[in-house]
Amino acid sequence: MEDKLFNKGFITITIINFIVYLVYYLMMVIIAVIAHNELHASFGQAGMASGIYIIGTLLARLIMGKELELIGRKRVARWGVIFYLITTIAYLTIPTIGTLDIVRLLNGFAYGMTSTALNAIVTEFIPENRKGEGINYYGLSTSLAAAIGPFIGLLLLNMTSFHFIVLLSVAMIALSMIALFAIQINNVKLTAEHLAELKSWKVSSFIEYKVLLIAFIGFLMGLSYSSVLSFLASYAQSINLVSISSFFFVVYAGIVTVTRPMSGRIFDRYGENYVMYPSYIFLTLGLIVLGLTTNGLMLLVSGAFIGLGYGTFMSNGQAVTLKLVSSHRIGIALSTYFIGLDLGLGVGPYVFGALHGQVSFRGLYFIAAAIPVVSAILYLLFYKSGKKSSQPAKKLA
Repeated sequence: MEDKLFNKGFITITIINFIVYLVYYLMMVIIAVIAHNELHASFGQAGMASGIYIIGTLLARLIMGKELELIGRKRVARWGVIFYLITTIAYLTIPTIGTLDIVRLLNGFAYGMTSTALNAIVTEFIPENRKGEGINYYGLSTSLAAAIGPFIGLLLLNMTSFHFIVLLSVAMIALSMIALFAIQINNVKLTAEHLAELKSWKVSSFIEYKVLLIAFIGFLMGLSYSSVLSFLASYAQSINLVSISSFFFVVYAGIVTVTRPMSGRIFDRYGENYVMYPSYIFLTLGLIVLGLTTNGLMLLVSGAFIGLGYGTFMSNGQAVTLKLVSSHRIGIALSTYFIGLDLGLGVGPYVFGALHGQVSFRGLYFIAAAIPVVSAILYLLFYKSGKKSSQPAKKLA
C-alpha cells in the first residue's frame, strides 16, 4: 500500500462509493411519489415501497458481513455492482406496486452488498497512521451523496421524468462498474483458524460483538437524524419557511465538507473521544435549534449544527469500529456498525410518525434532541477507550 493517503485506489473507491450512495438517496426521495402518482398506490403502499429497500440492505449487510472475506472482497464488490446495475435497469419496467416492491428489495440488497464491500476495500488503501483522516475523507463521499442525492432527485423529477432519472442512474452505475473492474483489489489472506471461524454458523460469524455498543449508538444517532430526513419538508411548510428550507442540506453538506478533514486529523492525533463527544453535543444543539426555529437563519444554523453532529459521528463511528477489530473481522464489524445506522434511519420515520400524532413538530425535535444525550451517556459508561487509544496506531482490541 502506498504511504500517501490520496493514492489512485483510495480516490477511485471513494468516487465509486459516492455514486453508489448518490443513486440510493436520489431514488429514495422520489420513489414514494412515483408509486403514488404513476402506480396509483396508497400512501401506505408508497411508504412500503420506499422502506422495503432498507430490508434488502440489512439482509445484504448481515450475509455479506460473514461471507465477504470467504468469497473475497474483489468478487463481492464486482458481483454487487453488476447486480446493482441490473436491478436499477429493472426500474424501467414496473407495471404494478408489487413489482416495484420486488425491484426495491433486490436493489436494496445489491446496494448493501456493494457498499459493504467498498467499506472494507477502502481500508486497504489508507495508511495505518492516517486511518481516522482517511475514513473521514471517504465518509465525506457518503455525506455529500446524502445531501446532493435528494436535491438532484427532486429537481430532476420536476424537470424531466422518472424514465430519465433511471437512465441517468444506470449510466453512473455502469461507469462505477468499469472503474471497479479496472482497480486492483486484494483479498485478505486468511489463516486456517480464520477460515474455520468465518465458516462457522455461530452468531459471532454474522455479528461482531466488539462493536455492538458503537453499532447501537449508531442506531440511536440514526434514529435521531431520521426526524430531520423524514419531516423537515413538512415542518418547514408548517412554519412558512419552505423556500429557505431547500438550503438546509446545502449548509449541512458544506459544513461536513469543511470540517471532515479536521475531525479526521483530531481523531488520529488525540483519539476518538475528542470527536465523538462533540458530535453528540452538536446534534443535540442542532435539533433543539431546529425545534425553536422561527426564521430562516435559525433553520440554517440548525443545519450547520446537525452537520457537525451526525455528519461527524457517521464516519468517526466507522473509524472507531476499525480500531476495535483485526483485519479478517473488518467485513463483519463494518456490517454490524452499518446495520445499526441503517436500522435507525429505517425505523425512525415510523417511530416519529407515530409520535407526531401526540406531539407537535417542535416537540418531536425536542424528543429527538434527547437521543444523542442518551448516546453520550452510553458511550461514557461503557466505551472507556479514551486513554487507551491516544496513540493512533495502537489497537483497542
